[in-house]
Amino acid sequence: MNRTSKHIVVVGGGYVGLYTVLRLQHTLRRELRDGSVRISVLTPESHMTYQPFLPEAAAGNLSPRHVVVPLRRVLSKATILNGKVTKVNHAAKSVAFEPNVGTPHDIDYDILVMAAGSVSRTLPIPGLADAAIGFKTVGEAIALRNRVLELLDRAETDEDEALRRRALTFVVVGGGFAGVEALAELEDMAVDAVRYYRNISRKDMRWVLVEATDRILPEVGPEMGKWTAEQLRERGIEVKMNTRLDSCEGGLVKLSDGEEFESATIVWTAGVKPSPVVNAGDLPLDERGRIKTTTRLTVAGVEDAFSAGDVAGVPDVTNPGQYCAPNAQHAVRQAKVLADNITRHLHGQPLADYRHKYVGSVAGLGLHKGVANVYGIKLRGVLAWFMHRTYHLSRVPTVNRKVRVTMDWTLALFFKRETVSLGEIEAPREEFRSAART
Repeated sequence: MNRTSKHIVVVGGGYVGLYTVLRLQHTLRRELRDGSVRISVLTPESHMTYQPFLPEAAAGNLSPRHVVVPLRRVLSKATILNGKVTKVNHAAKSVAFEPNVGTPHDIDYDILVMAAGSVSRTLPIPGLADAAIGFKTVGEAIALRNRVLELLDRAETDEDEALRRRALTFVVVGGGFAGVEALAELEDMAVDAVRYYRNISRKDMRWVLVEATDRILPEVGPEMGKWTAEQLRERGIEVKMNTRLDSCEGGLVKLSDGEEFESATIVWTAGVKPSPVVNAGDLPLDERGRIKTTTRLTVAGVEDAFSAGDVAGVPDVTNPGQYCAPNAQHAVRQAKVLADNITRHLHGQPLADYRHKYVGSVAGLGLHKGVANVYGIKLRGVLAWFMHRTYHLSRVPTVNRKVRVTMDWTLALFFKRETVSLGEIEAPREEFRSAART
């Protein structure tokens, strides 16, 4: 090993971490080849999840394997270390690393990239931690799919009307992209599934979207958000705006409008917050608890530190006084500028500002249903759904994943999706344990 090599440590293997290292493998290929630069990626998982595809994975339109990208295969020039960073000591250029398996130790670096992303932003709502599930990971998406289908199975045979009603009531809290797309895709899947049940029909199911503000999908604009709410209501989905979840202890949902009802499925998608690692170190934070970042994606006031994505407060140069939104569109674009600025930094060249032009937003609302606002052009229905798929296909990393996703979609044109619960995969040893006891 070249002892004088520059060590770049990237904390996080999500959008920013993956795309940054992908580009560095190109811009620094000579340095990586001769050993003058090394890259380590510190991340809890060995894969990156393309989150915009989670609703389709949950609904059975995509294989879960095809919405994740294996980091070791794609980032072949970097070292992938699975675990979590528990402390950042930038003054000493060192991070405390706790591997998933093994002994915690410190890792020294020359350049730090903070790309730890975000976690679900929860509120102190009674029962939330025990009764609800998030929607940020493949595990959560597939567990939710299995749960919905398992509850349909349960309701098919349950003769207790109260328990049956509880099983067939599904609540999603949060009217942003994650909440609306998750609810729309899962409801669409459930409607397909009940065709094969004798004792359940669409009218037996209750789907409820709870949003604290006065509109949903703010990213697509007021007009298209209103249209989306109308479309969901036409499908029999209850859209409750200006309404908060006050409590959900034991599955008893209490809303701020005074309504109470039982639900066996409560999905929480009401926002995100920076990864907790930002609070365990000496990097400066802004008023929202994000790493204070400049327009050049450097950490404000310190040398040899960069940041981008959900964990960073990046000023929006196209809208003075505002910050870039924590979404995938910014993360992917910021990663490109961040990687180029690291290369410029190593070569002693001036850094560039992150400047973006807003493209617009697209959302899927189930098979052949969508909404889009792209470059000011507003689309609805099948055309918007097609644009949603086309846009995200262009953004998912690697040709391998693009081909696999395209194959899934192509096969879905000719074959119906599978609506089978595989809940046993969450407890694979249970049957064996039961057999061993007898």
